[in-house]
Amino acid sequence: MTSKLTYWGTIGLAAASVVAANPAYAAGTTAGASITNTATVDYQVGGVSQGQQSASNTFTVDRKINLTVTEVGTVTTNVVPSQANAVTTFQLTNNSNEGLDFALVASQIVGGTAAHGGTDTFDVTNVRIYRDSTSGTVGSWDAADTLVTYIDELAADASVTLFVVADVPAALANSAVAGVTLRATAREGGLVGTQGAAITETAGANTAGKDTVFADIAGVAGDVARDGSHSDNDDYTVQTATLAVTKTSRVISDPFNSTTNPKLIPGAVVEYCISVANSGSVAATSVVINDPVPGQLTFSTGTILLNGTVTAGTCNADGAAGGSYVAPNVSGTIATIAAGATRTLVFRATVN
Repeated sequence: MTSKLTYWGTIGLAAASVVAANPAYAAGTTAGASITNTATVDYQVGGVSQGQQSASNTFTVDRKINLTVTEVGTVTTNVVPSQANAVTTFQLTNNSNEGLDFALVASQIVGGTAAHGGTDTFDVTNVRIYRDSTSGTVGSWDAADTLVTYIDELAADASVTLFVVADVPAALANSAVAGVTLRATAREGGLVGTQGAAITETAGANTAGKDTVFADIAGVAGDVARDGSHSDNDDYTVQTATLAVTKTSRVISDPFNSTTNPKLIPGAVVEYCISVANSGSVAATSVVINDPVPGQLTFSTGTILLNGTVTAGTCNADGAAGGSYVAPNVSGTIATIAAGATRTLVFRATVN
């Protein structure tokens, strides 16, 4: 409401003052605050000062609903098949000029390009949202963090770190991608421990009370501007070893030709080579190889070589002695096969 002044004689405007109920924040003056402006007028009649006149105007600051959800970091989360509790990290910021609750939903994109350029090809499972706790390791998901479906009473200009935690299915190909979305929607605040009601934007002309205006920008696909919510994407990318196993044999000698053009006759010595090639993007570890010796052969004691190499498809005799033979199985463990590498298990046996 505006108050009017009645003027007498010669009037001079002296001063104007503004009183705000709360200090200013980056999000703006607090919603619901009353702002009062008072004008004063001093004047004279016949050279004699008369009583000061004044008039005031008060209005209520309306509510601006604004929020951002942003992925923390700029790279994908690398995972391996069958991994439990794979974590992507987001930050929710209340850019509104009032403390609010925020409903949370974690979902998965369906096909298309994921956040970091890969194509979405699978879904993670057991998707959950956790709020970061200051009682644990800040910025990292740990046992101190709280499982949530909404954020309670987030103050204006405040931020909170959120973790989307999920499990990765088994038997996934290297570089497979799963995209996830975190979306937050503003809800009424004011009651601790209870998710507030949905918020509706005020329609029509400005009222005398605390109106509501949605001011959020568009988020990811399906999240338009000025809808009271915001969202962002992140993704999981499978980084795994991809192993291909090849088994070859060659005759080393026979009882009549020795090593010169030997033939596979009884008494001949045969060398087997099991080669394991890793065409994936990370190392394979604890690679256990088992090979049963056929009943027509007799294992040659002390001939197992592990962790050798291959040249032009032929196994080299550069492995280290190791492994074991427990009839009928030859076995050995290769500690690591690096991405792009091939390693072997070699042994010999005699034709019965």
